[in-house]
Amino acid sequence: MTYPSGSDPEPITLNAARPVSRPVMLQGWHNLTSLHWAYEPSMVQKLLPRGYTVDTFDNAAWVGLIPFHMRRIRLPFGPSGGFSAGRFATFPETNVRTYIVDSSGRRAVWFFSLDITRMAPTLIARVAYGLPYCWATMSIETPSPDVVSYTSLRRWPRPDQAGSATSVVTIRIGDRLTDTSPTAERDAFLSARWALGSTFARQLVWADVDHPAWVLHTGELLECRESLVSAAGLAAPTGNPVVLWSPGVEVRIGRPHLVKTRPRVALSWGLGSKCV
Repeated sequence: MTYPSGSDPEPITLNAARPVSRPVMLQGWHNLTSLHWAYEPSMVQKLLPRGYTVDTFDNAAWVGLIPFHMRRIRLPFGPSGGFSAGRFATFPETNVRTYIVDSSGRRAVWFFSLDITRMAPTLIARVAYGLPYCWATMSIETPSPDVVSYTSLRRWPRPDQAGSATSVVTIRIGDRLTDTSPTAERDAFLSARWALGSTFARQLVWADVDHPAWVLHTGELLECRESLVSAAGLAAPTGNPVVLWSPGVEVRIGRPHLVKTRPRVALSWGLGSKCV
């Protein structure tokens, strides 16, 4: 494919491409499961703002459903490693995401939705970062040491009068993966993302992200019933997803800033065979 800058995007690295020396927020992402499905790139591109291009692996765009436990949101000052948001600091989250490249070749995550169980952080994040946070009822359960189950039911905003935005995901945690595993290149593409892209007042916004390298495990999908992906405006996913699990990481998020855009060139994709 051809990217907007006319050159290949930055390489994928297992550690932060741009370390965040002065974070504006600290978070913990724990007990995290990711389900990823391959999509025709043009189907995903049409949902992105001008200036961001969908990133691809094996000529496919990838859409992820990511449930996890958000822990200890805090500001990077004060006692005990940061000023905590109190009872609003820890909660389940489920996001729907894809991967993008900006006009200078930097790679990032693009969020279609982020469902959490706290209304106040939902409103703050929408205002501060321009991110599509939603208010939901959610739970995370571990019926056995190697099985984890996540449920989510969106409360606000609803996708439409008749629609729903829910997910029920249960996996069995498998073996730990290494950087020499047969799927290492693909797994790094799906997990090693060191920025988030968004929009604010119709302007492209960017924030760098820094954390230790992911510890990844295989996952066996035991149950998946979801409508969050279609609520984001995509066709419902088909086929078996790529399933990964991680115990989690502690995260440093940089300040958001506007993205300088460059003139676009024509995009071209070739999807020889779908990965489903």
